[in-house]
Amino acid sequence: MSRMTMRTVLFAMTMTGLVVPALITAQEAGNVPEAKAPAARQTTGMAAPAIAPATAAQMTREEQLKNDWPLLGRFKEANLALGPPAAHENRVVFIGDSITDMWNLSGPEGSFLGKPYINRGIGGQTTPQMLVRFRQDVIDLKPRVVVILAGINDIAGNTGPETLEQIEGNLASMAELAAAHQIRVVLCSVLPAFDFGWKPGMTPAPKVLALNAWIKAYAAEKGAVYVDYHTAMKDERDGLPASLSRDGVHPLPAGYAVMAPLVDAGIEKALK
Repeated sequence: MSRMTMRTVLFAMTMTGLVVPALITAQEAGNVPEAKAPAARQTTGMAAPAIAPATAAQMTREEQLKNDWPLLGRFKEANLALGPPAAHENRVVFIGDSITDMWNLSGPEGSFLGKPYINRGIGGQTTPQMLVRFRQDVIDLKPRVVVILAGINDIAGNTGPETLEQIEGNLASMAELAAAHQIRVVLCSVLPAFDFGWKPGMTPAPKVLALNAWIKAYAAEKGAVYVDYHTAMKDERDGLPASLSRDGVHPLPAGYAVMAPLVDAGIEKALK
């Protein structure tokens, strides 16, 4: 064998030793469950294997928002299955964010056992998102009363910066849509919040106070019912005390126990 031929064979064997491990690495990545991100690997110069699209359950919240920003799909099937209210049914829809979403309203361990109260809260939502889904998740359900609790995620900037005037406008639009469809309105104060664990340093307490002052005045002007959670739940810092909340934003069962009789009285007032 000539020296040139020997050199060519050695070069081919060397390259084979480099490429085969790379192929094995690329194939192993395909065995990782779709719900997990593929492990980081060195660049081999080869095209990455195709990854099957994630199912709806596996999609991140960011991906969901790109496809359905107001999350109209969350209650679409439940709304269709609900049907119209029965004769003389005092149906009530609660719309809001995670504070509403996490509230067990009418189940066996719920705050309002046996009452036709429907939960349409979605964690993380802001008032513009609720306004977009208001027709589907409130008006089309034909309730007698809607309970609106919203604004804290707007102050946190969950869907971008908002002025208080913009938040107020969204709340007013929801209330006006309800009134136009003969749905009585219960507007709730935003709960106390001294700080946000996921966005520390935003000092929300003064903004919450200002927004609540507007909600109270607007409710009085429009003949809506105002429910004041804030006064009943605040501590000396205008935040939620540890006895009512673990994270300073979301109520514990003890917090919901404070809220339940207040909003129930507000609903009764609206029904009269």
